[in-house]
Amino acid sequence: MSDSFASTGFDDNTDKQKGIETELKDLIETEKNQMEFNSQLHEFNGICWDMCVDRPSSKLDSKTEKCLKNCVDRFIDTSLFITTRYAQLLQKNL
Repeated sequence: MSDSFASTGFDDNTDKQKGIETELKDLIETEKNQMEFNSQLHEFNGICWDMCVDRPSSKLDSKTEKCLKNCVDRFIDTSLFITTRYAQLLQKNL
């Protein structure tokens, strides 16, 4: 009779719950990182705009266009560098 009470399935439920909690923590961390990235992106856009656009007009002059292009190119370069570095760190931790 004691054997029928030994395997109640509580351990399985606890393991599943821990797995779900881990997944939720990972999802929250991913969303937090995405929000931080978006925040930095908006800040960067503001910096580029303030640096490159003297005054709003209906057309971009060549100087403004070149400045914005360079700003965007540097942002892309930096983003690729950070993404690559982050991937390398993740690989080390696995």
